Amino acid sequence: MAESNIPFRTTGSKLLHPVSELLGVPLDQVNFLACQLCALLAAFWFRLYLSPNKASTTIRHAVATLLGAYFAIFCFGWYSLHIFTMVSICYCIMLKASIQNLHRYSLIVAMGYLILCQVSRVYIFNYGLLSTDFSGPLMIITQKITTVAFQVHDGLCKKDEELTSEQQRLAVKARPTLLEYLSYNLNFLSILAGPCSNYKDYISFIEGRHIAMKLLERNWKPNGYNRLPEPSPAGAIIYKLCITTGSLILFLSLTKALPIVYIADDKFINEASFLARLSYAYIAIQAARPKYYFAWTLADAINNAAGYGFNGIDTQGQFRWDLISNLNIWNIETATSFKMYIDNWNIQTAAWLKRVCYDRAPHSRTAFTFFLSAVWHGVYPGYYFTFITAVPITLAARAMRNNFRHHFLSSRTKKVIYDIITWAVTQLSICYTVAPFLLLAVEPTFKFYKSMFFCFHILSILVLLVLPIKPNSVKSQVHISNSNNDNNKEN
Repeated sequence: MAESNIPFRTTGSKLLHPVSELLGVPLDQVNFLACQLCALLAAFWFRLYLSPNKASTTIRHAVATLLGAYFAIFCFGWYSLHIFTMVSICYCIMLKASIQNLHRYSLIVAMGYLILCQVSRVYIFNYGLLSTDFSGPLMIITQKITTVAFQVHDGLCKKDEELTSEQQRLAVKARPTLLEYLSYNLNFLSILAGPCSNYKDYISFIEGRHIAMKLLERNWKPNGYNRLPEPSPAGAIIYKLCITTGSLILFLSLTKALPIVYIADDKFINEASFLARLSYAYIAIQAARPKYYFAWTLADAINNAAGYGFNGIDTQGQFRWDLISNLNIWNIETATSFKMYIDNWNIQTAAWLKRVCYDRAPHSRTAFTFFLSAVWHGVYPGYYFTFITAVPITLAARAMRNNFRHHFLSSRTKKVIYDIITWAVTQLSICYTVAPFLLLAVEPTFKFYKSMFFCFHILSILVLLVLPIKPNSVKSQVHISNSNNDNNKEN
């Protein structure tokens, strides 16, 4: 809630400041929500009145770009210049750099600019103060800039036999025009909350080939149709808006009532028992999730409302609108392994890490991918504590599964017991791992881990020392699965 003793600071529009004061919500959050609601309405209009058979590709690109730029300026004011500057510099690289090196230069410049902005915002100007956080859009645009750079490099520099099947499918055979590049990076559908999508998918959406392309990819059989169907996203939008509404209600009630900083409070640590501290940490971190559920599901609904996000047909013959979905809430809440959890959280970022790093690193692919993910997330120390903690816990969870799971598959009762135990352990270990990500700073992180007696760190190391490793049955646990949209279920 907004506090009167915190100075009012924002570079974005102050038009909705009275609404912010009335609701007791920071102005940045009010501006974000207002722009996303406007984007939702604009997306319906875009699909109905600027559809490919009613408006030219140029008009669709231009409108998507101008609306996105306006939303950025409304939310971030002059800070939006950082967004436009990054895109402009990287387009110059796209045009001028050699095709052999444009992907490297784009990655270095985009990540470097992102890091500089994050360092200046966090440590130089605004650390600990209420201020405009423009790093989110920069993070998404960094993904987009590097995605299209690598895909253009694949299409113009490499032979088909040098590429994986996925890289062949996504390879771009020509450098994008200025309008295409601006539209892909700045479009109003994803300027504020993402997600990042593949360049070819976005261009086919603007050109009106998106749905047909996905149907043909999935070997669509007409079954009595004389032509390809035109699936409506209405059902998917309604469902996602219901999830969004519920998440917002939970965020405004539970998240505010269960502050995460309490887990590092000296009085609470000294007076509460270990089980009480662990229970509160679990509940508080569970209560922090609706913020992400809200933002990512609303962003997904906005894209669907514009007609973007169609992903073919599922095994039951139902149309899918999850091409660029960023999470699967059911699989997250019922995850019985670390892998199942991370495979269904921030899915599009996982796909980006896979395509620009894991699939291309010459060696130590897991280490490089974790490092890129940590740097991309930001410069708060808590982020790095989370990624460092995740490594031994992930390896220990893998070892436990490979050594014990087969003993519980002989009967349904044993399997249920195994699932209950692994669910509880997974949820607690996730809570333990992501706590620094929310606490941000070093001191509260050490207070929390000390109050937990570093239990999961110690247990993980003991498991790795005691249990044998079975490499031939191990799959990579890094959050880079090949097709998260298939919602892999690991029991």
